[in-house]
Amino acid sequence: MPVKPSRRFYARTGLTLAPELIGLHIAHRLGAEVRIARIVETEAYMGPQDLAAHSAGGRRTARTEVMFGEAGHAYVYLIYGFWNCLNVVAAPAGTPHAVLIRAAEPVAHIEESTWGPGLLCRALGIDRALNGVDLRGETLWIERPGAARPRPRIGSSARIGVDYARAWARRPWRFFDLDSPYVSTVSAAARRRAGVDRVA
Repeated sequence: MPVKPSRRFYARTGLTLAPELIGLHIAHRLGAEVRIARIVETEAYMGPQDLAAHSAGGRRTARTEVMFGEAGHAYVYLIYGFWNCLNVVAAPAGTPHAVLIRAAEPVAHIEESTWGPGLLCRALGIDRALNGVDLRGETLWIERPGAARPRPRIGSSARIGVDYARAWARRPWRFFDLDSPYVSTVSAAARRRAGVDRVA
């Protein structure tokens, strides 16, 4: 039976939490249907020092307020005026850390591509209406898989799309399942070889 991680699991630094989320499931209840995906790629954001974080410099705005709250809640924001992105609030309240969920593998009731933060949210039906939702609740939640699986082999690299953060952009704070064809940077050819042929 799947088990939801405790609040204490989330109340750690974003850098500690990010690799620990790899292999867990993200689930969203939409009416009678529950869409489920296995997390395969994350990025840690360690504000306020981290210049790549939305909370850099301690910025506390209507958008970032949830990052300063209790760990284990969803921080959902919009980029490019189109794509929603899901983050997990980390660290004790008052410390604005978050972990971006960058990619996941479909597990149940998902037909669209999930290899990128915007694609993942679209496939799971996640939008800003879920900003601030408790990820230990019954609408949008994270759970450990019901069936035991080997611990994934985890790689790391610099984060993606944050070059404006200068030296902070080079921190190896992106984590991913080395064996998953659903990681956002895997080539289209490699996905085809793996039998992953969904298109955005």
